[in-house]
Amino acid sequence: MASLLKLSTALRRPALLAGNRAGSTYAAAFKTALANEPATEVTTLDSGLRVASESVPSQVATVGLFIDAGARYEDKHNNGTANFFEHVALKGTTKRSQSALELEVENMGAELDVSTGREQTSFTARCLSKDVPKLVEILADVVQNPRLDDADVKRAREVILGEIEQVEAGNLREVVLDHLHSTAFQGTSLSNTVWGPSSNIRSIKADDLKGYAGSHFKAPRMVLAAAGDVRQSELEKLAQQHLGRVESTFDGKPPQLSAVRFTGSEMRVRDDSIPLAHVAVAVEGCGVSDSDVVALSVASALIGTWDRTFGGGVNSASKLAVASAHDKLCHNFESFNLTYRDTGLWGIYFVCDPLQCEDMLFNVQNEWMRLCTMVTDGEVERAKRQLKTRLLAQLEGPHAICKDIGRQVLQLGRREPLHDLERRIENVSAGNVRDVAMKYIFDRCPAVAAVGPVENLPDYMRIRSSMYWTRLSESEHNKRRKE
Repeated sequence: MASLLKLSTALRRPALLAGNRAGSTYAAAFKTALANEPATEVTTLDSGLRVASESVPSQVATVGLFIDAGARYEDKHNNGTANFFEHVALKGTTKRSQSALELEVENMGAELDVSTGREQTSFTARCLSKDVPKLVEILADVVQNPRLDDADVKRAREVILGEIEQVEAGNLREVVLDHLHSTAFQGTSLSNTVWGPSSNIRSIKADDLKGYAGSHFKAPRMVLAAAGDVRQSELEKLAQQHLGRVESTFDGKPPQLSAVRFTGSEMRVRDDSIPLAHVAVAVEGCGVSDSDVVALSVASALIGTWDRTFGGGVNSASKLAVASAHDKLCHNFESFNLTYRDTGLWGIYFVCDPLQCEDMLFNVQNEWMRLCTMVTDGEVERAKRQLKTRLLAQLEGPHAICKDIGRQVLQLGRREPLHDLERRIENVSAGNVRDVAMKYIFDRCPAVAAVGPVENLPDYMRIRSSMYWTRLSESEHNKRRKE
């Protein structure tokens, strides 16, 4: 039998070596492919407007205007203005009626979209690559010459109020995350919701929207980005031609991001008519340019995402997913790492049956403490691969690439090359994950937001007391044994 075992081992060894060589070859090819990705070119015009593009061999392209404007630049009196402008932006310009604008875009087979976030507003267009010049002109017209008449504003107001009701009734994830921001960053502008309160929506007028556009739509706060079969030199000429008249100076003080302050606290909206409890728990993370952001993203990937409709939950590499599937702790959970200019939220959102709130939260916090103290190299390697897969999948196609360019250039002034990002992820070790977990999670006051039948959710002080483990060091343990 011993000889058979030795023979079996000898036979397996070449296969293992071949597998190692294959893995090494694949890793080298992967790194080479990333290094050969086309670079993102960025140019700053004299007005301060930045032009950025990436050439992608495709018949379709996406071009967009990205602006430093959003809910975080608002206060309690005008919160909701940026989102309101989104709803009237495509209702026509001083040069084009709404029907003429829609017909012109439709005849090209293009799609226009406006999106508002907490720190950015984007105007994007998907089109054939040959139509990029025309779409740049249309986007410039929409931003510089919005019509903003009273009739359009009145209709948009009714639409927005209806959408707010729909979100509150049907998109509880967004509601909970809004509550999470409201309690975590209370007293600061980052607590503002994108929608704004209904009272503000009812009072916003056309002049308010014109004032908003005049204050924020300035060249130094804009990025014209494109991805597809486009050339940087041509995009620069288009920017000069159609956006050259955008003002670069401000009447008074330029809009600035106010300082933020994280507050460990909670917000609960108990509603027993809702069948499931929706809960989010988070600690303060780091800003988008912080050196810890990659390690925190790996830590988030290690916790993972799970839904009970997924197959093989009990065989998942995520320990929290295994516990959730085996003990039916929740319907789904999602670990997140939200980053802003100077801060962030690192945490988890889950949906569970009312009587499972306590057990689910116990397992979540237990896993967080394990991140701080016992996470292994193998787990981190798996999480790094998952993170790289997810990030690369999110950059599939010109549309995703264009939005990533606009976001990064606005926040960082440049776009990080994929091979640099891959290298930063690959350099994260288990020790790095434990270090950032100790820094941001261990013994930190969390923010909690919960909606639905949440009576079984532990009170805040119990949640706070589970944010650390009391453990004896080896020397203290030996000392107590002798005593």
